[in-house]
Amino acid sequence: MYEPIRTKSVHRMADDAPDRIPHRSREEELDIQLAGHLAALLAVTDELGDTAAAESIARQVARLRGAPPARHAGLTGADPVTLHRRAHALAGRALVVAASRADTAAAILAAERMDAHTAALDEPRPVGAL
Repeated sequence: MYEPIRTKSVHRMADDAPDRIPHRSREEELDIQLAGHLAALLAVTDELGDTAAAESIARQVARLRGAPPARHAGLTGADPVTLHRRAHALAGRALVVAASRADTAAAILAAERMDAHTAALDEPRPVGAL
């Protein structure tokens, strides 16, 4: 019913030219993603003023990127509760990626930061404070 194609196709597939498109491995992609989550967590941690935690996060970002991270220079003026919630969410994302790439050091750091921000959110606040 149909005649088979006898000539070579004029169209190229993406796999035909692997040297034309730079490809990263899954590990490299996860490193980039983890470094991004940790850098965002670093910015929030700097804004909260937690110097010790910020230094440990900065060491992990430097390890993943091969260079020290840019530090947060400006303040958003957000209230601490909002910052702790944001930091908790970022630490959770970092934990998922760290577990995915089997990075024990980053996973432990992210879990510790999640615990710290959960504890900060659970602290009793004065009446009238948010």
